[in-house]
Amino acid sequence: MRVKVIGAGLAGCEATWQLVRQGIEVELCEMKPQKYSPAHHSEGFCELVCSNSLKADRIENACGLLKEEMRLFDSVIMQAADVARVPAGGALAVDRDVFSDYVTKMIKSNPLVTVKTGEVSKIDTDEYTIVATGPLTSKSLSKEIAKLTGSEGLYFYDAAAPIVSKDSINMERVFYGARYGRGTADYINCPMTRDEYSAFYNELINAETTTLKEFENKKVFEGCMPVEVMAKRGERTLLFGPLKPVGLINPQTGKDDFYAVVQLRQDNKEASLYNLVGFQTNLKWGEQKRVFSKISGLENAEFVRYGVMHRNTYIDAPRVINRFYQMKKYPKVFFAGQITGVEGYVESASSGVLAGYNMARMMLGKTMTEPSSKTAIGALPLYISNESIEKLQPMNANFGIIDSLEKRVRNKQERYRIIAENALDIVKSKVDSDE
Repeated sequence: MRVKVIGAGLAGCEATWQLVRQGIEVELCEMKPQKYSPAHHSEGFCELVCSNSLKADRIENACGLLKEEMRLFDSVIMQAADVARVPAGGALAVDRDVFSDYVTKMIKSNPLVTVKTGEVSKIDTDEYTIVATGPLTSKSLSKEIAKLTGSEGLYFYDAAAPIVSKDSINMERVFYGARYGRGTADYINCPMTRDEYSAFYNELINAETTTLKEFENKKVFEGCMPVEVMAKRGERTLLFGPLKPVGLINPQTGKDDFYAVVQLRQDNKEASLYNLVGFQTNLKWGEQKRVFSKISGLENAEFVRYGVMHRNTYIDAPRVINRFYQMKKYPKVFFAGQITGVEGYVESASSGVLAGYNMARMMLGKTMTEPSSKTAIGALPLYISNESIEKLQPMNANFGIIDSLEKRVRNKQERYRIIAENALDIVKSKVDSDE
């Protein structure tokens, strides 16, 4: 028995890993290096392009819980993240090259995996297949998917933040610190006075953006909104978003008294590169250099990568797939990753966990594992496959889609902790009973 997995991103590699763990052979199809999407540049698998952050690492955070649930499935993505980890306070961030190298080696060295390079443009619905081509699926395969799903698909715009070299940061004007003192002081913080912020804001909202000529009706996902789009909602909007000063103590006064703060997060293990947190952007590259250099400490910053924006595609999941990430019309075909409508690296990988895990069980004549709405990994497919949703928007892991407690717990963090502990017990019980 063999499964064709299309796409060697986080979802595709995780699906492959779950299949081979259960003894299923996999033909992993990846179009690189013959062809690259607009956002990819290296030959390795699982190339992270938007951010090196895999979000919060506490189980009281829904994405932190999701990661712990994935570890119970022996997730190869979580193995790689733990190996490639770099300091990031209360978040899990990785060296992207180390991360990619680990997954690539683990997948390629497995004797049950055959890697086939080159673009796939056709899907055989009589062949066991997992489509994990991601939000930047090639045009030819997108047409094939549109034909299978009966629609042209949905889309939104996604944007990546710029990266600067640490050596070029004016360390006399910045300080290390973590918001609310969580974790170690791993972020470089660039404080701005009211006048500095006002000058920066005016330059930002008047800066030139790149024209996306082929797309007119732009739809931007809130979680990856370009900073200039957010800024145009109002002068104080950024102060409640990426420039929020709350929770950061002024080392000179000992008080929480900043007007605005831009945070920089470590981007590699050597700590030589830092990305601008929350600064996804569609500004022209020259404008990024000009405007972002007005941030305190970045006056002479060297931008080693500018922000980019691209169109992301996802299927109309409520009409196309069921709670197992399986096509309703063609049961041998599963989808995984952001193309399903889950949003985020971790969420994408988690869909690969369940798609691969359940396809293997189906092929082995076993009952597929039911996703539980009391867990993060189960709540996601239950949400995106819910037929009552008329217009699906990409969904992150969050406690709003996980069943709440029957008893009332006033303290939110305590409530989330109890929900998380229950969820981990449920997942562990499912995995243990399946084995």
